[in-house]
Amino acid sequence: MARIFDVIEYADEMRDRLVQRFPEKGSGDFRIGSQVIVRESQSAVFFRDGQALDVFGPGRHTIATANIPRLIDFIGKAFGNRTPFTAEVYYVSMREFVDKKWGTPQPIIVRNPGMGLGVALLQGFGTYSFQVSDPQQFVTQIVGSLGAYRTSEIEDRLRGVLLSDLTDLLGETAAEHSVVDLIGLVNEMSAGVRAKAQDHFNSLGLTLKSFVISNLKPSEKSAEELRNMGMLDMNTYTQLQAADAMLAAAENPSGGAGLTAGIGAGLGVGNVLQQSLQGMTGAQGQQAAAGAPAGGMPEVMTPAEAAGFLKVAEEDVVAAIEAGDLKAKKLGSAYRISKKSLEDFLSG
Repeated sequence: MARIFDVIEYADEMRDRLVQRFPEKGSGDFRIGSQVIVRESQSAVFFRDGQALDVFGPGRHTIATANIPRLIDFIGKAFGNRTPFTAEVYYVSMREFVDKKWGTPQPIIVRNPGMGLGVALLQGFGTYSFQVSDPQQFVTQIVGSLGAYRTSEIEDRLRGVLLSDLTDLLGETAAEHSVVDLIGLVNEMSAGVRAKAQDHFNSLGLTLKSFVISNLKPSEKSAEELRNMGMLDMNTYTQLQAADAMLAAAENPSGGAGLTAGIGAGLGVGNVLQQSLQGMTGAQGQQAAAGAPAGGMPEVMTPAEAAGFLKVAEEDVVAAIEAGDLKAKKLGSAYRISKKSLEDFLSG
């Protein structure tokens, strides 16, 4: 019995699939009067002779091609039993694809004027969701003639757009806000990224429904890792090493080891502190780094007072004295350090 018409439908829920082509390979020879059934969460783009002719919404639709029942069976013999009038239907999921993950594979460098080295390294992660807004544009521009197109095939591209816009927005916002402020503005920045990325999504036939920054914080990567990634120049790298060394010394309960061991290429703490201080801006930066009062160093200091200038624990200063790296006079059980001794210590 000859085929009179076809019934075309795709009953899958398409939870991870954006587009399904029917037929998946080759071209269809759908007869005049064939029925296209489209479900509530779908749209269907009808192609004939390589051109998108119509977009069908939910419901039952009757399509018209040049394939007349019975007559096409005779015409097809002249074309090797292939129909000369090709047609395809692309089913497009119109559901919102939610809880898609994004994250910063590498820290984002932002300006942080007036604090530390003047830069900060931020990492973040969160979620986004999107939806097809123009089925015909999406199929013609992205899918082409593929038989199926899954969400995983476009997610890398979308994440790249979002991270690029986030980096751009952080750069703009950091000009007016400190890093501490930025971390408290995640809702505002989420909305800003969504607005920035919308044009790119629209150009693909998509809509960015949501973008959420779940967490934004300073990077936990070490200076060494960041340098290996090409994200730090030698000067910034050396300063970060010095800052890490001072922090480790202050937190070292045994005292002294962090101060006197040196880091990197065998640098002593005097050189490390000196390089760190030189990396800050002028005398004001040096004063802030050392925690010195406005009047400068007194001629004679206790270990506690010297520790205040060095921004380390008193135990670390005592350990440096006992190791012979810092000269001091012992009066009974107490040490006294001259201004010149501390200056000589800092100059290496």
